[in-house]
Amino acid sequence: MIGPSARARRLPVYAVGEIAERKRRLLADGVDVIDLGAGDADLAPPAIAVETLYRSAQETSNSRYAFQLGLVAFREAVGRFMERRFGVAVDPMTEVLPLIGSKEGLAHLPFAVLDPGDVCVVPEPGYPAYLGGSLLAGADVEIFPLTAESGFLVELDTLPPERLTRTKLVYLNYPNNPTAAIAPADYLRRTIAVCCKHDIVLAYDNPYSELTFDGYQAPSILEFPGAMDVAVEFHSLSKSFGMTGWRLAWATGNSEVLRALSKVKSYFDTGAFLAVQHAGAAVVDRAEELVAPVRDEFCVRRDALVNALRDVGVECEPPQATMYLWVPLPDRVASGAFARDLLEREGLAVLAGSVFGAGGEGFVRLSFIVAPDRMREAARRMARVLHTAVATGDGP
Repeated sequence: MIGPSARARRLPVYAVGEIAERKRRLLADGVDVIDLGAGDADLAPPAIAVETLYRSAQETSNSRYAFQLGLVAFREAVGRFMERRFGVAVDPMTEVLPLIGSKEGLAHLPFAVLDPGDVCVVPEPGYPAYLGGSLLAGADVEIFPLTAESGFLVELDTLPPERLTRTKLVYLNYPNNPTAAIAPADYLRRTIAVCCKHDIVLAYDNPYSELTFDGYQAPSILEFPGAMDVAVEFHSLSKSFGMTGWRLAWATGNSEVLRALSKVKSYFDTGAFLAVQHAGAAVVDRAEELVAPVRDEFCVRRDALVNALRDVGVECEPPQATMYLWVPLPDRVASGAFARDLLEREGLAVLAGSVFGAGGEGFVRLSFIVAPDRMREAARRMARVLHTAVATGDGP
């Protein structure tokens, strides 16, 4: 009988896609939907990106294959950004790799550095691409629970010794999705030391490095001694510049890991559209200037959502980074059922904590990605459903 492979059957359902379909149906029925689900803000991309794309798309040469080399000017712009922003010098040709969005690079990385049965440490709750790529590559996945008590940090040296010695890859993501946690410098140094000792590739997912508030500035893992020996860092134009659909990102760091990732990718894709890479280079060269108003807008939206939730009795702390609130639910309120009720009864889309793994149960993630007045309305809708859930005791 024709059917999915065992690896495909092991994959959890990708919840964001399901929400998009339910949202489409509600909109077709005339429902006023507020979408705080996906991290996809309603902000326009930078004008220079649109203008550069328009010009570059008219050049016939930019319609040819990019291959993994991509646009050298994009690689060089990334190198200048890493030097300006983090004080990290990277070779654009050997220590930078263009990606078709960071998601594909993160998901393809296990194919480049793991053999079937090697242990890969995946944080939970966490971005589903880490788990999906690891399962598809045949890895032995070690789920590491993130808890508020531990600061939502992955502590590798707490793993059983027999697991740690077999670990070949670990995913870290700070500022974190979905919890919005940030990582102290001493934690990053300690983790690099463990990875160096055990020859573990450290995949540092850093797409929110520029979306920081209240004076906090996120580091690059590559700033720390020893990191270049084990780490590859992933950055994206999606979140900071309103370019989610453009699918352009980069990986930077250890050249051997990047060479292996490039080799794997060559069997899956032939590179991002060169005109998009021209636009990306223009944006990256002006990143600090272009992201400043975006950061300010997200800060306004963060405060509006936090205050609106508090006004209706939902306590939450304003995060120092990302575009997310990680909101705890009352006892016996199941996140999946609560999120479904919010969408079906109130037209409000959020992500249940459980979609980020079982460790996310008891929370919902709200993205502060729409205008403040819409988020205040979202808070009112959430309060109505939450009141009903608590009153009826809808639990897991």
